[in-house]
Amino acid sequence: MTYNFDPDRWFDLQRQALEARRAAGQLDDASFETELERIEARLDWMRSRLDHPFDLSETRRPRTSRPRER
Repeated sequence: MTYNFDPDRWFDLQRQALEARRAAGQLDDASFETELERIEARLDWMRSRLDHPFDLSETRRPRTSRPRER
C-alpha cells in the first residue's frame, strides 16, 4: 500500500486557512493560537502514526486450497 499523504503539506494548508480566518476577522489572536496548538498536536499525532512500520504479523492468512485427503 502506498501513502501519498504529506502531513507537512496538510499542516501548511491548515495554517494558511487559520491565517485567512484571522485576517478576515473570524478569529482573534487568542482563538488563532488555540486553533494553531490544536493542529500542531494533530500533526504530531499523524507523524507518530507514520513513523512506525506496518505490522501484519498477527494477521491470519486465509487458506487458498483444501488440504489433500489421504
